[in-house]
Order: sequence, then structure tokens, then C-alpha cells
Amino acid sequence: MKIADQNTKAVDLIKEALKKAKEYEKYHCFLSINEENALKKAAEIDKRIAKGEKVGRLAGVPYALKANFSSHEGETTAAALILEGYTAPITSTAVERLENEGAIMLGRVNLDAFAHGSSTENSYYGLTHNSKDFERVAGGSSGGSAVAVALDIVQFATGTDTGGSIRQPAAFNGIYGLKPTFGAVSRYGVVAMASSTDTIGCFARTPDDVDLVMSVMAGLDDKDSTTLEDFWQKDKLPDSSKYRIGVIKDFLSDGVDADIKAATLEHIQILKEKGHEVVEVEMPTLKYALAIYYIVQPAEVASNLSRHDGIRYGFRSEKSSSLDELYGNTRDEGFMTENKRRILIGNFVLSSGFFDAYYLKAQKARTLLINEFEKTFKDVDILLCPTTPMPAFKIGEKTDDPLSMYMEDLMTVPASIAGLPGLSIPAGETKDGLSIGLQLIGPRRSDRNLIALAKEIA
Repeated sequence: MKIADQNTKAVDLIKEALKKAKEYEKYHCFLSINEENALKKAAEIDKRIAKGEKVGRLAGVPYALKANFSSHEGETTAAALILEGYTAPITSTAVERLENEGAIMLGRVNLDAFAHGSSTENSYYGLTHNSKDFERVAGGSSGGSAVAVALDIVQFATGTDTGGSIRQPAAFNGIYGLKPTFGAVSRYGVVAMASSTDTIGCFARTPDDVDLVMSVMAGLDDKDSTTLEDFWQKDKLPDSSKYRIGVIKDFLSDGVDADIKAATLEHIQILKEKGHEVVEVEMPTLKYALAIYYIVQPAEVASNLSRHDGIRYGFRSEKSSSLDELYGNTRDEGFMTENKRRILIGNFVLSSGFFDAYYLKAQKARTLLINEFEKTFKDVDILLCPTTPMPAFKIGEKTDDPLSMYMEDLMTVPASIAGLPGLSIPAGETKDGLSIGLQLIGPRRSDRNLIALAKEIA
């Protein structure tokens, strides 16, 4: 990672990033550019360096901020009309920690509105294009973050991952994307999607950069009671160890793209050659993971989005003649179709008469899945599988088929449901030149083991 020092000016790093952002404007990864403030902060860092003052671990490093992170700089819209014009009165803990170490926010990047989606086609401000094939999707929900890093505009980007929203776009764009252990990074100041699976992670082009960024963001936060003690700082990055790696048999079935399957098998062979033991594991409960997720997640979405009513902040419909109409019209106009779909599903599974049949049963099944992961990790150290069953699909291909879109999360939601860390690593390309991602999953708090293994096979 290029960090400002006596030989590298922070202003030059920012100017280079701004130039690239304009050069790749057609990909529509940025919603806004923070040019004036970014250059001002860079100049201040250069002055401090010139005076011999100590600067942070990320001094002058330009980064992209997913537009659902609260910050005083720019609007926190979460790519939704209903939050248009909203400037947050707070700064998220993750942003605060990054900028305390000298990182400079270049701009806010696109996402599926409220992080609801797997393609970044659900943004009110228009879609983001894949970095490798302009006619294909960037992945989602953190598509803007992934593309900004893949195009080398910024050195890293923040992301949120609720069911695969970092790992899937990382796979689609050929970069590293980490969903950490649930609670590793504070969620304070980040627009909530599904609170029991929301995690804050990042994108970068090397495992070392992922580790550095995460080491800055991770740790306890009084403003988020779900945060864990800073296990990131306790030990140095583990040296190369010989792991017992479990290949998830259920995720190498006939439904997986042939090139992705071949790349996975190739990397399994690489791991064996490096001295790791590789075994096949079966996890029967995995087939229920997607159903569990798409009951629990919409229920939490419906609850979290109930606060958006056009009264206190953000967009307000002008077509209303009564308070009830104001609520209804604001939510109808302000939410995207996918937002509405999840609100309706969520309210249905939480409603009287259906709570026990759907939501309660899904939570019980979730416990069974967590127990199965715990049992599996008594036999293996790390699990391996493709990040996605298929490579990036064409723009518009799945917009009218939500069930097909939800299937994109098939291999990422299990780790989210169980609160486990998952790292997507680049694993080559298909015959058509599309990026392939390989996913490493570990027990809770084993995040740095995944990064260490990724370094070994990079």
C-alpha cells in the first residue's frame, strides 16, 4: 500500500486517484467525489511529515466509502431516494478509526439501495458496471466499492456484508474481500440492514492490505454492544501453518460453473503441494441456509426500515394531503422495488399466525447450522469453496427473477448466518475472461488465519 512519507506526497496520491476516478467515470462506481476536502487533508498530512511529526498507518491513502457509512463529508444516502439530502450528524466508528490513521476518503461509492441486492442494479442512482466486462454486473451490494478497488482508483474501500455483499462483488471483480467475524468491527454509524448478520469489512488488492485496514477498524466500541475485544491486535499475522482444510462437497455440485469448479480443484492441488491436508466434508444443513437467510434477513430489514417515514429526515413525498398518505407515499416513492419486496416478506413472516411457522422455525434451523459448523471445525481448521456458483452475469439478466438473484448468495450466506469470517480471494478467470473467486471460511476470530493462507496461495 502506498503511504505518504518523505518520498511520497499525500497530495500526489490523491491527485492520482482523482485522475483515475474521472478516467473511469463511465463505470459509475462513485456517487460523489470528495475532491476539495481530500486535497486539503492530504496537504495537511504532507505538512506534518515535512515537520517530522508522526502520522498514522494509513497516512495519505485514498479510499472509497460505501454510501451507507455515516460521515460529515457528503450525503449518507445508502443509494436510496428516501435518504437523498441526508447529511449524517455523526461519523461511523469505522470511518473515524480509518481517518485517525490518516486515510483520506476520495468519495462515496454506489451500492444496491440499503444494501438490498447482489448486483448493484437496485441503486436509485443507476447501476455500476463490472470492472472486467462492461456489459456485466459489478456484484452487490458493495459493487461500487469493489469496482473502485479493481480499477486501481483507490487502494482500499469499505464494505458491508450481510449475506455476501463483500465477498460476491470481490469475486466478480478479481480482488480480495473480507467479511470478518460478526462483531469484529463496530457497526455504529452504518445504515442497518439485518442487524444479526451485518458486518463491516473491506476490499483490497493484496492480503496484506486487507490485514492492515482491518487492524485499524477492528476492536471494541462502547457505541456498539455487539463488538468483540480486539483479537486482531493480540498476535502478529500467523506464519505459514499447515492446515487441515475441508472442501465443502455440497458446493462443488453439477450446478457450479465448469470454469469455477476447475479453478477450485486447481487451488486444492496447490494447497496439497504446499503441504496442507485437504479433505472433503459434507454439511447437510447447508441446503437450508438460503431459506433461513431469506426469512430472518427480511424480518430484520422490515424492522430497521420502519423508521423511514419522511418526517424527520431525508426524502418526503409532496403528493400527500394527510399524515397517513404522507407515510404511505413517501415510502412508496422513496424505496426501490427490492426494498419493498423485503419489507413485505419481513412483515409477513413476523405477523401473527406466521411467526411460528416461518420466523421461529428459521431461527431454530439457524441454530442447527451453527452447530454443524462448530462440529465441522473440530475436524478441520479452514473450509474452502467457490465464492459464487457462477461468474458475473449480464446486466438485466436477473432483474425480473428475484429468486434467481437470491441464488447468487448460495455460498456466502452460511458464514453470515453463523457469524463466521469469510474471505474471497482471486482464483483466476473463466475462458471468457471473467473473474473467479475462491472463499475461505474459518471459525470465529480466525480471520487472520484466512489472510495468512490467502497470502500463501496468492
